[in-house]
Amino acid sequence: MSNSPIIRRRVDPRAERAARTVLTGPRPRLLRQPVAPTTINERRRDPRALRTAALVQHLPRPRYDWTRDAASPGTAAPAGVAVTAAPAIPLRVIAEPAYLVLAMLDRPGGEVSEHDRQVIAAARLLADGADAGGGGAVVTVATGSGAALAEAGSDRHVALPEGWADDYVPERRAAAASALMAALSPRHILFPDSPDGADVARRVAAAAGERLFTGVQSLSPDRATRQSSGGSLETGHRPTRLMTVAADAFAPLDGVRHEARPLDLATPMVAGEEVLPRLGGARRLAVDPDALALSEADFILSAGNGVTDWQSFAELGEALGATRAGSRVVCDAGHLPRERQVGASGTVVSARCYLAFGIAGAPQHLQGITGVKHVIAINTDLHAEMIKRADLSIVADAQDVMPALIRLIRERRND
Repeated sequence: MSNSPIIRRRVDPRAERAARTVLTGPRPRLLRQPVAPTTINERRRDPRALRTAALVQHLPRPRYDWTRDAASPGTAAPAGVAVTAAPAIPLRVIAEPAYLVLAMLDRPGGEVSEHDRQVIAAARLLADGADAGGGGAVVTVATGSGAALAEAGSDRHVALPEGWADDYVPERRAAAASALMAALSPRHILFPDSPDGADVARRVAAAAGERLFTGVQSLSPDRATRQSSGGSLETGHRPTRLMTVAADAFAPLDGVRHEARPLDLATPMVAGEEVLPRLGGARRLAVDPDALALSEADFILSAGNGVTDWQSFAELGEALGATRAGSRVVCDAGHLPRERQVGASGTVVSARCYLAFGIAGAPQHLQGITGVKHVIAINTDLHAEMIKRADLSIVADAQDVMPALIRLIRERRND
């Protein structure tokens, strides 16, 4: 008898089930006979080699960066591990669209917000819907270029003047939308159901004399729905030409890239500063950041047990214009009121920036900042959980960093 070891192929049950499936639906049908293997000779991973490749610090305490792989700069491919390049995002081009769907974006401060990306995703449902014939193109309308909108699903982009992002003049955006309706004849126009976007949408609907369907939460080429009566009822209607999209109702697109080609119009949307009915002295009022609810705050300055200089913490919050918050330990000690507590037992926040001073990062606190886009952590402990969660970390004492930031901000303002 031969003593040579038996080499067995690794079995992927999901792949075999998918190969045997002949009918999908509520009751899938599978073939009884086995199918030919789709992949063979798949090499098993060596966990010890992967652990060695992820080691970034050995003493005094081992540290591992599990995001590193064999293709990372400065690391060698461990033996027995195959190096595969990340697949490129495919580019989808719609050369001759059958119809157009406009997405009027807010783009506050020139940055594409999550709500803007959700509006583009909703517009793609109308442009790509099989019931509508497909082949439609999404035209985004906002300030700035369309380079940042390519991966969000934009096929064409109309750039508004840069100054429109700072001044609150909804009449100009409404006039631009009306001009685009006449020039492009889009099948649908979607607006974000935000204070600014809904204001522009109602102005356009009143000027065009068309019906506006607001707060859309579910959308298809033949039906648009929204909740009513406090969420106990659902109102449905065939998609109208003008609609506003509710926040967090549609998931932004991922894994696909469109052209976002600049669209040059033969006629200008708004001929200079033509005479328009305008609000007298319209301007944005300054709001006390600490008067905002944490769930509505966009920039949060948070303190933990590592903060002892509360005078500097208050001055830094005023200098940054940030809403002050804290961990449970801080609120239990009475340094901040209870409604300023961030975490699973406090308030779950979704700010764009979360600046954390002296917060170790308890699981309950990390649950409260899962929706935060950018986290900046200042802590003396290099291995704190908040440091791992942060996009940018400063390993230093909070009492040293806060006065330095205050001085820097005041110098920049004086300059």
